[in-house]
Amino acid sequence: MWISELAATVGLPVPTVKFYLREGLLPTGTPTGVTRADYDEHHVRRLRLIRALTEVAVLRLDGVRAVLDAMDDESLPWHEAIGSAHRRLGAVSGAPSPAASERVEGLVRDRGWTVHEGSVQRAALAHALDALDSLDHPASDELLHTYADAAEAIAAKEVAGVHGEDRVSATEHVVVSTLLLEPVLLNLRRMAQENASAKSVDRRHREPAS
Repeated sequence: MWISELAATVGLPVPTVKFYLREGLLPTGTPTGVTRADYDEHHVRRLRLIRALTEVAVLRLDGVRAVLDAMDDESLPWHEAIGSAHRRLGAVSGAPSPAASERVEGLVRDRGWTVHEGSVQRAALAHALDALDSLDHPASDELLHTYADAAEAIAAKEVAGVHGEDRVSATEHVVVSTLLLEPVLLNLRRMAQENASAKSVDRRHREPAS
């Protein structure tokens, strides 16, 4: 397909596609003339991934380039290549309190989890614990482990599906599912809370008065 067809297929303006070509984010097509090139499904998938990284993940150009470089580097293990995308999705600014950081470290140790020491998710979780503490609504260790139990079950299901995919599809899956499925998880939790609350009120109404 020509560049105009490629742009139309992914819903991007031709100048945007040409920009990605100039920046080296999109591989060049197969030359068919002095000023023309042919593009294929590989280019379509790469552009869709770039759109996910820029529009869904809202990554800056340098972040997009880092993710794509890791994905294209065949010397990197699959886990590390996909992790490059994950690390850039939860970046936080500032350092959490030492107390919150230690709680996160303790949770990781207690669960026996393998989580990179520089993981942005460690810092993000510690920041969240600090915010709860500042509002006098601390999260108990029991609650954290309850959430961790649920998170383990969800993560096991998600990762099992990713390993059967190639690196491009897997990276796209990480970006899209992390950002778009998290609202699904959040709203299911809120619906479950409403259901649990309704059942609790119903039980109290049915209990005989003493």
